[in-house]
Amino acid sequence: MKKSALQAARAAYQPKLPKALKGSLTVKEGAATQSVADQQAIKELFPNTYGMPVLTFEPCNDKVNYPAINVGVILSGGQAPGGHNVIAGLFDGIKAMNADCKLYGFLLGPGGLIDHKYMELTADIIDEYRNTGGFDIIGSGRTKLETVEQFDKGLQILNQLNIKALVIIGGDDSNTNACVLAEYYKQKNTGIQVIGCPKTIDGDLKNEMIETSFGFDTACKVYSEVIGNIQRDCNSAKKYWHFIKLMGRSASHIALECALQTQPNICIISEEVEAKGQTLNDIVDYIAGIVAARAADGNNFGTVLIPEGLIEFIPAMKKLIAELNDFLAVNGDEFAKVPQNEQISFIASKLSKENAAIYTSLPEGVARQLSLDRDPHGNVQVSLIETEKLLSEMVGRRLAEMKKEGKYVGKFSPQHHFFGYEGRCAAPSNFDADYCYSLGYNAAMLIGSGKTGYMSSIRNTTAPADEWIAGGIPVTMMMNMERRHGEMKPVIQKALVKLDGAPFKHFAAQREEWAKNTCYVYPGPIQYFGPSSVCDQPTETLKLEHL
Repeated sequence: MKKSALQAARAAYQPKLPKALKGSLTVKEGAATQSVADQQAIKELFPNTYGMPVLTFEPCNDKVNYPAINVGVILSGGQAPGGHNVIAGLFDGIKAMNADCKLYGFLLGPGGLIDHKYMELTADIIDEYRNTGGFDIIGSGRTKLETVEQFDKGLQILNQLNIKALVIIGGDDSNTNACVLAEYYKQKNTGIQVIGCPKTIDGDLKNEMIETSFGFDTACKVYSEVIGNIQRDCNSAKKYWHFIKLMGRSASHIALECALQTQPNICIISEEVEAKGQTLNDIVDYIAGIVAARAADGNNFGTVLIPEGLIEFIPAMKKLIAELNDFLAVNGDEFAKVPQNEQISFIASKLSKENAAIYTSLPEGVARQLSLDRDPHGNVQVSLIETEKLLSEMVGRRLAEMKKEGKYVGKFSPQHHFFGYEGRCAAPSNFDADYCYSLGYNAAMLIGSGKTGYMSSIRNTTAPADEWIAGGIPVTMMMNMERRHGEMKPVIQKALVKLDGAPFKHFAAQREEWAKNTCYVYPGPIQYFGPSSVCDQPTETLKLEHL
């Protein structure tokens, strides 16, 4: 492959590892664990992998002789910067255990396991992808591993290739699938281990043991660079209000982190909207009020950050979407046969009176977007809902009313942006390059320790990499029961923005000043070479959470 000057330089970068992963190690077991909620239900569903202890790796001087084994790896779900380094770390880890170990990559996600599509990942291949963005080394996909037929088809190819361990790199749903697969293979005494690895730029896969999901650092830095560029532009032209929707699906971590890095005039946090029971009109009034106040000072420009999943957090909209999800899960085929010009009225006729009233009050475009095909998990595809345009249109109408009332004297010129895919495959920051490599190498050590049903965990990540704590966390520890496709299913509980957490509190203490004044910060592009104070810093979220 032809490499850019940056790729060539980054290929030489050697990611840093925690001290425990630099040589021989021993396993320290903590106390037995339980699921975050619905303990009895989760225990009954996962009798063979429930209650396992948290693991911590510690360095030791004893030489360990590992047998040669074959390992499989899957990239699952949306891309996130650093995935290639997870695979590189896994490869180097198993080779450090025994040079005769082999690594097989299943192509295009979990579907590659079911369809028996794979390739051996050799040193020559791995070296081409070190410290690069994307998932193109083997591709990714969103096939869900949830049926016995799928598990058995996967088992066929695993046995054929003599694979004794499988690493699934993915988000909350992908690691839920990994947990189900681990339970099934242990129940059947297949001898196959399954290890998960926490990936998602959304930042919603985290807890005390998973401090951050990989890719979040890089994606937020990419978005913050562009937000900073836009802020400098509107501060130069003095005439545009930029409505910027940020990827993040069901949590506002990206929006909050980007706000902490760039200090925009307005940032909506979905979790706060839900907690306060705010309506769509409440949000519109809030934005319009700030626009009017800045106009009164002669500032007809500004930036508004909007989380991708905002619509789902507005209580009335949340109830509507829940009913829509359940209806379409059962009646999707019937709905597909309805002529397009009759679809809105058809759905309205099937909803409760309260939800029908809300549904029919929405702009036609938004109503249609809410009824589009669901994602593989049965949820509305929030990325397709143009929330940024909806809000700017409604704000424009509100400002027109305020102008008639003599409460607004400015000029409102909106611009719209959606930042999502731009950050998913960026070249990983030094933090993500190091963190991902450590996660992969750590997964190899979990395999070498004979573990299954665990997620690779690297902690103490605000310290230098040498001081990071390596180990594993039982996936069942993170699970609860949620409604999916109209049924209760075991899933990893999403980590939403905590309104009593330090990052949100810091933001809330500053936002009035940011709204009134022009306090923009311009982070600039990710720096890979230079002083640690510029190149190796974690996110503002991590810093504030670990003060």
